[in-house]
Amino acid sequence: MESYENLTELGWTAAFEASFDSLDFPDIWPARVVREDRGHFRLISEEGPQSGKITGIFRHHAQSVADYPAVGDWVAATSTDRDGLVRIHAVLSRFSAFTRKHARLENQAQVVAANVNTVVLVSGLDNDYNLRRMERYLTLAYESGAVPVILLNKTDLCDDLESRLAEVAAIAPGVPLHACSAQNEEGFEVLMHYAKPGQTLAFLGSSGVGKSTLINRLLGYDRQKVGAVRESDLKGRHTTTHRELIRLPEGGMVIDTPGMRELQLWADEKGLQNSFADIAELAAACRFRDCQHQQEPGCAVRSALEKGELDPVRFESYAKQRTELHELKERLTYGAAGAERRKWKEVSKIQKNFKKRWKK
Repeated sequence: MESYENLTELGWTAAFEASFDSLDFPDIWPARVVREDRGHFRLISEEGPQSGKITGIFRHHAQSVADYPAVGDWVAATSTDRDGLVRIHAVLSRFSAFTRKHARLENQAQVVAANVNTVVLVSGLDNDYNLRRMERYLTLAYESGAVPVILLNKTDLCDDLESRLAEVAAIAPGVPLHACSAQNEEGFEVLMHYAKPGQTLAFLGSSGVGKSTLINRLLGYDRQKVGAVRESDLKGRHTTTHRELIRLPEGGMVIDTPGMRELQLWADEKGLQNSFADIAELAAACRFRDCQHQQEPGCAVRSALEKGELDPVRFESYAKQRTELHELKERLTYGAAGAERRKWKEVSKIQKNFKKRWKK
């Protein structure tokens, strides 16, 4: 069985130790989730690799699926039972979490990757290239708490790399920007700067952008399955079907994720303001604090649009995301209020039944 001298190599920090020490479970040890598959978890710790599942008490007290362990999480585990699985009692406090709207559950969040130091947003320089999608990824990346990095892959398919770099830099000021060709093994080495021992990367991007190929290059061998891109539309197939934490030879770790064709936002104004910092700066100069940037007098954003100082397509992207986030907030507020009403209705029903029995 593979074992490790210490947890630091796996990303263990003083903050995780403090979170672990606050728990009151007997005979627990810390472990990190490297893979999740339909409620079963692959863990790694000082004891080596193990398989586990959450306890019934954990499941009962979880408020939503976002509370369940995700790839990259640190958990508190105990020894195996008769089924040979360790028991997961708690998830330690996360310092970052890349979260999106759950694909199937209404008003539920899904944690794609947890405790990530750097989120590498990968875009292809073929038909996948889409500035508006990059802006959505940036909003979620800033919301996650991880540091975003943009990587433009497939430089071998791009005839005007400089203009592409300039376009991306314009929508992501201050965000590290790199270009490479994973296929031709050119430029990917820069990623090793972010994959230092104890550090965790997460590769995010749509299917076919080359995430698995990039990971194979970092590993030095073909571990991840790589699929062909269709000639008809240059769209990739989902060669990665699950999220997984992978250790790199130099000591860092990387999380590979399945391609996401639909990226529904799960964030608040903080992530939006960071990804559209230029518009947020203009909005701060509006006459009214709650300016909607429509027909209000003294709107600095509208003024910038009229003067040609702000790209109307970028503002449209901002407005679309802002509307989407407001609608999400309203749905969550309404859902919480409805749950509260249902709870007190049930309490009232119990009280009425009790009074009837008492009178008898």
